[in-house]
Amino acid sequence: MNYYLGIDIGGTKCAVVRGDENGTVTAKVKFPTTTPKETLNTIYDTTLRLIEEGKAIGETPVSIGVSCGSPMDSKRGIIQEPPNLLGWKDIHITEELTARTGLPAYLCNDANACALAEWRFGAGRGTRNMVFCTFGTGFGAGLILDGKLYAGTNDNAGEIGHIRLDTEGPMGYYKIGSVEGFCSGGGLRKLGQRYALKAIQEGISPAYCPTVSDLDSVTALSLAGAAHADPPDPTALAVWNECGRRLGYAMAILIDLLNPERIVLGSIYARSADLLCNAMNEVLREECLAPNLSVCEVVPAELTETVGDIAALTVAIEGEKL
Repeated sequence: MNYYLGIDIGGTKCAVVRGDENGTVTAKVKFPTTTPKETLNTIYDTTLRLIEEGKAIGETPVSIGVSCGSPMDSKRGIIQEPPNLLGWKDIHITEELTARTGLPAYLCNDANACALAEWRFGAGRGTRNMVFCTFGTGFGAGLILDGKLYAGTNDNAGEIGHIRLDTEGPMGYYKIGSVEGFCSGGGLRKLGQRYALKAIQEGISPAYCPTVSDLDSVTALSLAGAAHADPPDPTALAVWNECGRRLGYAMAILIDLLNPERIVLGSIYARSADLLCNAMNEVLREECLAPNLSVCEVVPAELTETVGDIAALTVAIEGEKL
């Protein structure tokens, strides 16, 4: 049986997986991200180990996929020091993997890799025009257009998190009032702090932040807990409502610009769609061209916790098509 290898490189942890053409992971090794040299050596050694283990049970390796953050040169397989991987400058990772294993290796940024995974194995199955949006630490998009990944001239297509929605608001992606400033874990935290401070000054004690000394403890998780409580906290609901409306404006841009069949939203939206979708949909009805909105649905991601593993595998499976 043929199998593929996927390498998911994150700012705090990495994983090397072995799996089949259906995106099923059959073996996985996790380890922390430390120094570039130490982490890369662990990646290379672990990849070789999984290959040998596969050969021992009669399996044949086909290719290797690598997923990590941008910037990068995906065509040449070079990691170019992403913000979450300081010191990873000009790492020729696919060349080194091929030299050590004899297998073709491919590199893809994480948003694009997740888009491919959701398109092939998740909520984007059956579409030809689909957008996948990360909605976690940051906010970015991977684009599947006319049945193939669109990465742009230098791998930077889909950076919708950098688009400014307002001249005021939380900072995200180095820009005040950006999509990422409003729609990310950090953005929700900042919105939650702003709303809580205003409420406290008006004599109201939000459940998720009763006093000024509690401001530093505000998180997207605590906001979700307060909004889901019985009864729900009004200030927390107001935060989610603003986030949902800002998300709607961002999705309206994608819908009118790209005319996709489906937009798949990951991470925070996948866990908290009930807190965001009403406000988002209200804006979509206000902002979108009706024919474009009528053919597009916005849905939560399906792969959720396993998406990093399957995304790296999908990069290997897609291989030369990238």
